[in-house]
Parts: sequence; structure tokens; C-alpha cells
Amino acid sequence: QVRLVESGGGLVQAGGSLRLSCVVFGRTFSSMGWFRQAPGKERELVASMSWTGGSEVYGDSVKGRFAISRDTAENTLYLQMNSLKPDDTAVYYCAARNRGWESFEYWGEGTPVTVSS
Repeated sequence: QVRLVESGGGLVQAGGSLRLSCVVFGRTFSSMGWFRQAPGKERELVASMSWTGGSEVYGDSVKGRFAISRDTAENTLYLQMNSLKPDDTAVYYCAARNRGWESFEYWGEGTPVTVSS
């Protein structure tokens, strides 16, 4: 059974950092990513990458502040978030897809991030 389990969210002051983790159980995927959804807003892509490495894509609002990475031995996806802003407050979701050109099909339950001003 495929499961994506996120962790690492929490409360942080503006300017601070957090690192989110997503452990993948059951299989590996060709492409994975992080999305977020703030209250009253649509879900948006934060970052994605190829599981073999490279092909990194970042949302405009996080470029230069966030970094996506993975540990293939641990089957874990990471999102390092630096210089956090109150606008980064959202529930962050890990997602996976079979191929880079397909829609993300598998989703975690999310981990909340709150950035205080």
C-alpha cells in the first residue's frame, strides 16, 4: 500500500527556517513534489523534482528561499524552507506521480506550517 507521510511542520517566526520531510512507503515514483494550500486559497505547487535527481521546478513565490531534495536510500523527500514569511502559512502536502508529465496522483495528509510576524 502506498503511503506518503509528511512531518516537520510547526510554528515559526518570520525569517526562520523549517525542514519538511515526506517518507514514501510502498514504492518509489518517477517524480515528487510539495504543494501548499492556505485558508481560502487554491492549492499551489511549491516545488517538484525528478526522483533520479534534477528537473527541479519552484513556484515563483519561493524561488531562492526553498530547496527540494531527496534521499533515495531513505525514500524520503525534503523541503528546506528558509527566510519564511507570514504568506508561507499553509498546509504543506507531499505528492507523487508515476511520470513527470502526468498529474500528481498520490498525496499525503499534509503538515501545517504557521509563520508568525
